[in-house]
Amino acid sequence: MTSLLDKSLSKPKPSLPYKLPGGKIALPNTATYLRTLAGAALYMGVPAQMIRWLGRRGERRAMWNTLRWLARRMRHHLDIRLEIKGLNLIDPLEQYVVTPLHEGFADFLGLVELPLQMRFVARDELFHEWDWLGPFLRDTGQVEICPERGVSSYRQLLRQAGKVFENGESLVIFPQGSILGIEIDFTAGAFALARHFKRPILPVVLTGSHRVWEYPFSPQLRYGQHMNMHILPPISVEEVLRRKPEELRLETQKRMKATAFSTNIAAPRRFIPERDGYWDGYAFRIDREFPELAADIQIHQTTKNKII
Repeated sequence: MTSLLDKSLSKPKPSLPYKLPGGKIALPNTATYLRTLAGAALYMGVPAQMIRWLGRRGERRAMWNTLRWLARRMRHHLDIRLEIKGLNLIDPLEQYVVTPLHEGFADFLGLVELPLQMRFVARDELFHEWDWLGPFLRDTGQVEICPERGVSSYRQLLRQAGKVFENGESLVIFPQGSILGIEIDFTAGAFALARHFKRPILPVVLTGSHRVWEYPFSPQLRYGQHMNMHILPPISVEEVLRRKPEELRLETQKRMKATAFSTNIAAPRRFIPERDGYWDGYAFRIDREFPELAADIQIHQTTKNKII
């Protein structure tokens, strides 16, 4: 079965002759191929297996410390220059609903620098359709959802989130639920969940990670990229309970995206359907602040439905 993440790979892309086993990572020349192969062998072997073993044993603190070490080593190997602002705003003893912008798989390499123990909400296809990643996510206790199932997906999230907070951990929910680009609208799930569990919200503006690894738009892996992570002031439990989730969603989204566009370190990813595809069957909405793109998507969907 072709996954939703693989759909964009059906469009013609520039040729990258050197591919790692599995075909999801590709390099333009022999030197970077050998460099990447060596890094994969070094960091995805024993360290990754150790993390899985610790996760299965329930050694959450040791697992997370090892995972953070591994992510830092991978950043060093990839020569990623990560700029961070706002770490002082975080209470390491708090359990947050963390709401980062979402650009790609490399987001994780920045988010591990938050001084928190966390679990990540991830799409079900990552658990079931990726031979290596799926077992890693399961063994480390990440949270599985299927956004296309709507309300039932949110109920599934509620059941799992309670256990995360009871364990003293924070929960990372990408409110866009998509790596298409900055134009994707936030969903209300993270804000409703924060209200339900009476947890503060930690907005994290993360940009530039899409340049590290472009998958699923391209398998190309790049070295020497910039990433920017700007932590905004947390939204207190009092404010979460006082404000309607929809109102909080819109205000937080506007503030986070304005911060993303203001960075001069790493520009956010933009969604261009002519380049990226329209992603039919994939659950997403366009932020109303981008009316031209929303109209383009609407025309495409209307035309497609007429053809069907």
